[in-house]
Amino acid sequence: MFKLIASGVALVLCLGTAGMMVSNTSTRSAEEVQFAADAAFRDGLYLGRLAAQDGRPERPMTGRWSSQRDRASFAAGFQRGYNDVLVRALKQ
Repeated sequence: MFKLIASGVALVLCLGTAGMMVSNTSTRSAEEVQFAADAAFRDGLYLGRLAAQDGRPERPMTGRWSSQRDRASFAAGFQRGYNDVLVRALKQ
């Protein structure tokens, strides 16, 4: 009898966890998913955060990327990363 109850509890926990995981991934916007797959945006996000943490001015070096689309994506990522650090610093 104990095994049956334990199996039922384990099944409910697994289903609940799976449901939470599905609901978390479905709340992302299409734009966020696109940015997550964009190397230029991720690179800009990383370097923007580093620049803000080091206290450097907001000047993205877009020449790292050859196409205009990648340069725009890098600049957008840089600005978001830079601003994220500043906003976190203001909240503290």
